[in-house]
Amino acid sequence: MAGATTTHYTKLSHHPHMKRPNLYQITTLSVLCSLFYFLGVWQHSPNTTSPTSPKPCPTIQTTQTTTLDFETHHTHNATDQPNSSYPACDVGFSEYTPCEDTKRSLKFPREKLLYRERHCPEKGELMRCLVPAPSGYRNPFEWPTSRDLAWFANVPHKELSVEKAVQNWIRVEGDRFRFPGGGTMFSRGADAYIDGIEELVPLRDGSIRTAIDTGCGVASWGGYLLSRNIITMSFAPRDSHEAQVQFALERGVPAMIGVMASNRLPYPSRAFDMAHCSRCLIPWAQYDGQFLIEVDRVLRPGGYWILSGPPINWKRHYKGWQRTKEDLNAEQTSIENVARSLCWKKIKEKGDLAIWQKPTNHIHCKANRRVIQSPQFCSSPDPDSAWYTKMETCITPLPEASNIREFAGGELKRWPERLTAVPPRILSGSIKGVSPDTFNQDTELWKRRVGHYKRANNQLSQKGRYRNLLDMNAHLGGFAAALIDDPVWVMNVVPTIAPVNTLGVVYERGLIGTYQDWCEAMSTYPRTYDLIHADSVFTLYNDRCEMEDILLEMDRILRPEGTVVFRDDVDMLVKVKAIADRMRWESMIFDHEDGPMEREKILLAVKNYWTAPAQ
Repeated sequence: MAGATTTHYTKLSHHPHMKRPNLYQITTLSVLCSLFYFLGVWQHSPNTTSPTSPKPCPTIQTTQTTTLDFETHHTHNATDQPNSSYPACDVGFSEYTPCEDTKRSLKFPREKLLYRERHCPEKGELMRCLVPAPSGYRNPFEWPTSRDLAWFANVPHKELSVEKAVQNWIRVEGDRFRFPGGGTMFSRGADAYIDGIEELVPLRDGSIRTAIDTGCGVASWGGYLLSRNIITMSFAPRDSHEAQVQFALERGVPAMIGVMASNRLPYPSRAFDMAHCSRCLIPWAQYDGQFLIEVDRVLRPGGYWILSGPPINWKRHYKGWQRTKEDLNAEQTSIENVARSLCWKKIKEKGDLAIWQKPTNHIHCKANRRVIQSPQFCSSPDPDSAWYTKMETCITPLPEASNIREFAGGELKRWPERLTAVPPRILSGSIKGVSPDTFNQDTELWKRRVGHYKRANNQLSQKGRYRNLLDMNAHLGGFAAALIDDPVWVMNVVPTIAPVNTLGVVYERGLIGTYQDWCEAMSTYPRTYDLIHADSVFTLYNDRCEMEDILLEMDRILRPEGTVVFRDDVDMLVKVKAIADRMRWESMIFDHEDGPMEREKILLAVKNYWTAPAQ
């Protein structure tokens, strides 16, 4: 080549006729390779600093190349996918609730409603099939329309519309149900009933945010309180009236299957600003007042207890209730005595309503134990222990207060400031490893993470696409807090094996939640949730129970075409995806919000629409 420098040729060991490359070409090629290598690393790095040796991760598909289908496709029944690894359960299991199974419950004593408590199947009894939706199932109406309407095919039960016809709980109108907002004590509707409470208790100034409704019916009380920015944990036993909790959830109102029997309610102490019973049929004065003592445990200092129905206003209603004056008067006297022994103050009795208030601290209450001998204060060390923990007939002591005006444990901010203010349990240092700074950082972190989720699934940004959400490992409630402006509610679960019990913090933020062991089924109906968030759940439960059993439970409580967002180590998500692909789910792994070099990834899954065959 003209102008090129001539070089000598030498024999190479295996290629005697190979020409030796030009030194200049070698140098140039080396420099270019190195340059492009470092440029490539820099472009894919979460920041622009010099790259270090990253941990190796399997190659995954990302949002740039893959999209999941979140649209509705109501065309498939259970026979459309005969090669699915997991078969469909029999149509008779379409409302299966494993831990409240009516056949199993009959093996337990009926005294004190013990048979209606949680009684979960043993490992050998677990079903390895997919619970079908009933034929004709449709996506629920969007909120707030869903508060008043539900599809008949989704909960095909007419019993309540007949049994409670006079009380206006529910009506059948063609292919749908209508919920007029009536109730046993709501003769003028739930809204008017709540207006009556508001004359006695402030409901709009933000001081009351969390409520609990015992024996909730179809949860109209909780449904109508939402317009006043009060979120209610409603519960009732399974089959006390057919499908009442299922109707509540279909309406988009928070609810769980539950009963007051021998175990504590699955909530921490000092959780609720207000508790309510409207003819809930709970024998408050029996068993040494144990049920009212449990309400006292979960009420925050200064919280309210509202009672309507028997025996309140018995002089007017005793004939309709078909009870004697003497019987009703004795019942009310007994309730008044239990409330007084808990140091509650009766605020008002007006018409069908009676309202008591819990003291803001126990300074006077402890002093008067010399006069009021029973109940005494509990000596048990953990007032927040509430998973298969037996109720006690002793008062759960409030944190110490320095004077009579002080709120024990710290006064809560009013809503909505309460959501982002540092909760008193963190300020007091009682939550191990969580400081005010880490709490604030967690709040900001979850805003960023939820923004990343919405970019991966744009339907999460569409108002009305989702309503009932579940966070399986809620920690401080950051996921729910980041969604507070969306028309959704979140059931925040703190697993019983979590290293730190943070459910009290969740409630102090003005959110709701429950304890749960994910090696067991949840106390809810199939098809409860539109979206499930599972942050490090499978790392937490690794080697504790079978991954597929947790995933099958998630499938049971997820609606057809519902979404699951998993966060976990990539190796764990690969295992999860392998099972999800056998469950009629479509799934894809995405990068962490901080980029592809993070081992933690996100698995987004969508449950396909399918139903039981038409009968």
